[in-house]
Amino acid sequence: MTKKLSCRDYLYVGSMLFGLFFGAGNLIFPVHMGQEAGASIFLANLGFLITGIGLPFLGVIAIGISKSNGVFDLATRINRRYAVAFTVLLYLTIGPFFALPRLATTSFEIGLAPFIPNDQHKLFLAIFSALFFLIAWAFSRKPSKLLGYVGKFLNPLFLFLLAILILFAFLTPLGAVSSAPVTDAYAVNPFFKGFTEGYNTLDALASLAFGIVIVSTIRGMGVEKPNDIAKDTIKSGAISIVLMGIIYTLLSYMGTMSLGKFPLSENGGIALAQIANHYLGNLGSILLAFIVILACLKTAIGLITACSETFSELFPKGSYAFYIAGASILPCLFANVGLTNIIQFSIPVLMFLYPLAMTLMILVIISPLFQHRKEVYQMTTYVTLIAALLDALNSAPDFIRSNTGVATILKSAQNYLPLFTIGMGWVVPAILGFIAGLIWIKIKKESTYH
Repeated sequence: MTKKLSCRDYLYVGSMLFGLFFGAGNLIFPVHMGQEAGASIFLANLGFLITGIGLPFLGVIAIGISKSNGVFDLATRINRRYAVAFTVLLYLTIGPFFALPRLATTSFEIGLAPFIPNDQHKLFLAIFSALFFLIAWAFSRKPSKLLGYVGKFLNPLFLFLLAILILFAFLTPLGAVSSAPVTDAYAVNPFFKGFTEGYNTLDALASLAFGIVIVSTIRGMGVEKPNDIAKDTIKSGAISIVLMGIIYTLLSYMGTMSLGKFPLSENGGIALAQIANHYLGNLGSILLAFIVILACLKTAIGLITACSETFSELFPKGSYAFYIAGASILPCLFANVGLTNIIQFSIPVLMFLYPLAMTLMILVIISPLFQHRKEVYQMTTYVTLIAALLDALNSAPDFIRSNTGVATILKSAQNYLPLFTIGMGWVVPAILGFIAGLIWIKIKKESTYH
């Protein structure tokens, strides 16, 4: 007989899901968005919440109802080659190329940079990132004990400190939201700009990577029926999603209000450090540093472990020890390019990956409607892939976009592809690809009768 989960069980799973998702980007991007959006923060935050919390929730649901073993298992519904390529790219993005180095640079920007002279930042960042990833590598060899300990004590402590900071920010605001200046990026379509800004949290991608952890936990609690697992996943997920949504909103408004005291910062890490120092002085900076470094370290250990386990399964010629070494050394090197540069170069990759992840999630959820036919998965994905590549090129650094051939392609896309100018050029092609897939299976079905 399958077990019914109690309210305490739901809270436990919801808290664990929150701990998996809430890392460096979840702190810095809402604050920076708040500074950039200014008085348009309401619509910008609404868009951010859809991708920042809605898509991760969708990913967990997709893993739950599909009864799959993770992202590779899901992506094989298109074909095996695509599944390998998509899984590798996804894990490199949430691992050594972007998310992992960002954890070290965010820890440094928020935790140590305020105490170090500007001309010594590069040297200290190099030393800090080496120590950070050395510790992460050491614990990744046997991560279970540390992850349990940190997850149990760090998250409540982190939330407690953050609550103090947010309380100060709203009781004695630095400025008014209504009069905050709006940057050009948020002047015309703040909702859609916030929507694409939510990509930066990487949580929708992480939900495909970590969703199986939640499902396995629920199964381990004695829930056996697939339908019950799906329902319990949704209920548990809702707890963490609501909590994340509240924190995102408060952080974004805190960023907007900070414009009354501070100029627009280069990134959210700098802004958060300035705000903490203003309200709590050096003590606030020290406490914030302690919490953020530990929170980022916990996430780093989880990501190094997840990436290394996945790669050792996909490519068994390399051992787990080999992969954790690579997943620690590479981000240590990339961390030294600085937080702002990491964010700049990660955006085109995210603009490419997110549409593919979103369409995969949606297709898995509505799969019974088209009898789980591979043709629908393939048509939708391949058409989306082309459009997503165009979105990625459009958000690439100027030296790529200014290339004559690329500029010509982008000009044509602006003229003929709906929503392209707001970073959503993949939407209409994805719908058309889905319709084409449905027509394809209908034609194949009819041809078998003749």
